[in-house]
Amino acid sequence: MKIYNTLTKTKEEFIPREPGKVYMYVCGPTTYNYIHIGNARPIVFFDTVRRYFEYKGFEVIYVQNFTDIDDKIINRALEEGISPIELGQKYIIEYFKDADRLGVKRATVHPKVTEHIPEIIEMVKGLIEKGYAYEVEGNVYFAVDSFPDYGKLSGRDLEELKAGARVEVDEKKKNPLDFALWKKAKPGEPYWESPWGPGRPGWHIECSAMSLKYLGENFDIHGGGADLVFPHHENEVAQSEAFTGKPFARYWMHNGFITVNQEKMSKSLGNFFLVREILEKFPGRVVRFFLLSTHYRSPLDFDDKKLNEAKAALERVDNFVQNLKEVNPLPGEARIEVQEKITNVLRDFNEAMEDDFNTAQGMASLFELVRFGNTQIASGNLTAGDKKLFEEALNVYTQVFGIEFGVSEKITGEDITPFVELLIEVRARLKKEKKYDLADFIRDELKKQGIILEDTPKGVRWKRV
Repeated sequence: MKIYNTLTKTKEEFIPREPGKVYMYVCGPTTYNYIHIGNARPIVFFDTVRRYFEYKGFEVIYVQNFTDIDDKIINRALEEGISPIELGQKYIIEYFKDADRLGVKRATVHPKVTEHIPEIIEMVKGLIEKGYAYEVEGNVYFAVDSFPDYGKLSGRDLEELKAGARVEVDEKKKNPLDFALWKKAKPGEPYWESPWGPGRPGWHIECSAMSLKYLGENFDIHGGGADLVFPHHENEVAQSEAFTGKPFARYWMHNGFITVNQEKMSKSLGNFFLVREILEKFPGRVVRFFLLSTHYRSPLDFDDKKLNEAKAALERVDNFVQNLKEVNPLPGEARIEVQEKITNVLRDFNEAMEDDFNTAQGMASLFELVRFGNTQIASGNLTAGDKKLFEEALNVYTQVFGIEFGVSEKITGEDITPFVELLIEVRARLKKEKKYDLADFIRDELKKQGIILEDTPKGVRWKRV
């Protein structure tokens, strides 16, 4: 397996720290709002990475944090008239609602910053004792000059960074690039007691402290969006390796940006989309399918047209799965040509995923399976053994991509299945009584509501569009 390592800027063979185990840390959301589509990309992609490792037989220890205290949370809590801790918990609950609909599995551990203050304080103390950090009037800063390898992850030159930096007037840093490990509490802010007085952690230190606690030193994969490479992940590398004296993470993986009409998504441009809003228009399966349809390191352009294209592509797979369910196969074992073709398709899938998790190419193999399967069903020669092989192959894609094929997901509101089935029964009785106009009226009205009825030899089938 080859993984593109941001640290070395090359594809490297993946060799885990321990045989048969993978230790992963992925930066999670700051809990002051619902997640947006840019948040969703790493959440879905790294969930897929985890799923692939599990499919290959690895035990995966997967950690995804919640930043549940920072300036944005404090400001939003003031707006909503609740405490920052309550606000953080509120949006953690909302995160799981969206993540569940996107088919994202729970991490092994979801640590919160507010529950790991002692570990953070101990790490800050250790950095001061080792000469990598200093205290100024209740604030503690990491001294960037003390870490010679600063910039190795992002590829940025320390002298150029210094030349472009601006010193904030109210701070007394030794170097404008020095970053906060501990922040002195301002009046009215939540705080924790520390050796430097009341305050709270800086952003970067939290991930180092929590990843070291749950994954140990030199763990396998650290992931996140490309926007985190600098300064967040660069600072994680510096403080972690300064603290332990050992390499921090072995492989760094970063997904590309989400763009809207080729422009980076941002609130200032008004092209900022919450997952919650998108899920009102498209099922979670479609959104997940869309997010995996492009290689993770490439930019991904977002709009309704592309989601509709993903929806149509997913329906091709769904229709094949439905046809496979309904076909009456011939008795007998799987035929040699079917065995060979499915073996080759799954080989292509594995090769794609093991070449830096190329989900786009992996999906291409899925559509090759669908194309071949449809020809076999149409031929009338499909055997029971053939059908079983197709089902087993589809299960591989479901397991890895996290998408169940051949199902209809409700978008919003209550489950309408009983009502649709009742109308289908009424329509069948009307047709039996030769009241075709009324039967067609039911079909047409359901279509207006996004429900398509399909008459098949085994009865009426319905689906959302």
